[in-house]
Amino acid sequence: MTPTPRPPVRDARNGFTLVELLIVIALISILAAMGVVQYRNSVQSTKEAVLKTDLFRMRDAIDQYYADKNKYPASLDTLVSDGYMRKIPEDPITKSSDTWQTVAAEADPANPSSEPGIYDVKSGASGTSIEGSAYSDW
Repeated sequence: MTPTPRPPVRDARNGFTLVELLIVIALISILAAMGVVQYRNSVQSTKEAVLKTDLFRMRDAIDQYYADKNKYPASLDTLVSDGYMRKIPEDPITKSSDTWQTVAAEADPANPSSEPGIYDVKSGASGTSIEGSAYSDW
């Protein structure tokens, strides 16, 4: 007769200790927290990039309007109604298209009765960017 094989004996030291498990859980928690911070920073920097692009496009539309009509638009809605923009973009920081701050142009000394119009546009968002500058200064 052949001897029957014995099942492997389990050593009491197989497996993980509580300390090892706590260390692994702590490391995973730290890495997850770092990932959340990176994600939030990337979302914020994306919003800021969209804000810069929107400001550039609106300022470009104002410049095109002035070049075509030799006067500044009376409002941002004028840019939309005259076809220089499809719509007024939503400010990605305030999530509203009504918070844009307009800067009036200086009055024309040759025609003092005319409306000065909009010379520039800025964000109405309060707060500062990741770089430390105020959104309202852009």
